[in-house]
Amino acid sequence: MSLETEIVLDRRQLRRRLSLWRGLAITGLVVALGGYLLSADETGGVFAQKHVARVSFTGTITESRPELEMLRKVRDSQNVAGVIVFVNSPGGTTTGGEAIYEELRLLAAKKPVVAQFGTVAASAGYIVGLGADHIVSRGNTITGSVGVLMQWPEVGELLGKVGVKMNEVKSGDLKASPSMFAPADEPSLAVVREMIDESFRWFASLVETRRGIKLADVPGLEKGRIFSGREAMTYKLVDQIGGEPEAHRWLEEKRGLEKDLKIIDWKPATDTSWGLTAAIGAAFGNLIGPAGQEAAEILSRTRAFATLGLDGLLSVWQPSEN
Repeated sequence: MSLETEIVLDRRQLRRRLSLWRGLAITGLVVALGGYLLSADETGGVFAQKHVARVSFTGTITESRPELEMLRKVRDSQNVAGVIVFVNSPGGTTTGGEAIYEELRLLAAKKPVVAQFGTVAASAGYIVGLGADHIVSRGNTITGSVGVLMQWPEVGELLGKVGVKMNEVKSGDLKASPSMFAPADEPSLAVVREMIDESFRWFASLVETRRGIKLADVPGLEKGRIFSGREAMTYKLVDQIGGEPEAHRWLEEKRGLEKDLKIIDWKPATDTSWGLTAAIGAAFGNLIGPAGQEAAEILSRTRAFATLGLDGLLSVWQPSEN
């Protein structure tokens, strides 16, 4: 082997070694940086500095354990001086709004909390906003929709046309009633109305207590009307028109936070969903690959499809599609 060939081989070997060590160094740096930036432990990373925590509730409101746990961590963190609650949601389950509201009130007992409404903050989304000490809304935010509903499809006639008949034996007339497989009778509807009325009284008292108003004094509020942000401010459903800068300024001017504290996003731990959308996505994925999962994800973001996976009483704004 010639001297020139040996030199070339040595250089190639050295280059491979350098590439290996360079790759390991970059990997270590990325891991360290990721741990620094993403750690939710206030003993390290960006969370170790005094800051304003931003927590976001977007899309369908549900009783998510990771979200509730996140609010508890924010409450217990010595480095969180104040909290901005960003809401961009048409609503969801009434219990989901209730659970988040209760955690926000516990949080507000220890730290100042201000809500900032995005494009829409209606129904259960508005319940979340009521958990804050001050509400800042965009002028064109869709908000309000104070009310509760319960929905179910009725597919008995469809099943009959395809030759399917549902049989059942139950312990009482009101068990599993109303049902999607038969027309609802009046006793069953009466029970549902009673539940809806009781839940609405809770929602109404929450609005009146937190906002210092009477529902009857606000046109259409008892009937589930929606309002623009400017209308909502006129009727005292929100406190101020603006966005995040105004919410941050309120914390500084009204609650005495230090000037120019950094706003840091707090996010819940990943919560794996095994609901209807996930099941359909998995099925589509097995049949036609990643494109099927993408299609299911698109469907999940449509209002009519997403609400199929919600159980119980709903507080959600559902505009007419006609």
